[in-house]
Amino acid sequence: MASEHDESGSGRVAAPQDGAVPAAGTPDPKTAAAIAAAEAAGPQNGESVRVDSWIWAVRLIKTRSLGATACRGGHVRVNGERVKPAYSLRVGDEVRLRQEGRERVVVVKRLIRKRVGAPVAVQCYIDNSPPPPPREAVAPAGIRDRGAGRPTKRDRREMDRLRGLEGLSSSRRDAGSKP
Repeated sequence: MASEHDESGSGRVAAPQDGAVPAAGTPDPKTAAAIAAAEAAGPQNGESVRVDSWIWAVRLIKTRSLGATACRGGHVRVNGERVKPAYSLRVGDEVRLRQEGRERVVVVKRLIRKRVGAPVAVQCYIDNSPPPPPREAVAPAGIRDRGAGRPTKRDRREMDRLRGLEGLSSSRRDAGSKP
């Protein structure tokens, strides 16, 4: 491949040829175009964005109304303080969002108003969230054939054994026999 810069010395970088992979730090052209469109639709210098709108736009919450409800319920904090849905976000603010038993901690990098695709949304914040807790291994409840009726005592014991509740049934008997 020839020089990265054109011969005129203007400093512009030549576009990668077909089949060439862009450098590791640069986003692909589609993502770059989407970022440019999101910034064009976003606030101008010095303006701000509502917190409920921003957490929806960067896909931390499914709908804007859920974002507003989370703010009203005290599940959204900006720089350590509970905020209302209309709170104005600025670049550099730390947003903490509690949902589904998990806390998301993000720092605002870009302000956007319109909802964008996931690859673009990820570039609008720095995610400092702790890793999600491991999913608990839950044995599935016994699936019975349709029309098989209620489980027999033997079936119930087998289901308890599969769930790891073997000792529980004997402790029930002991608790029931005491005066």
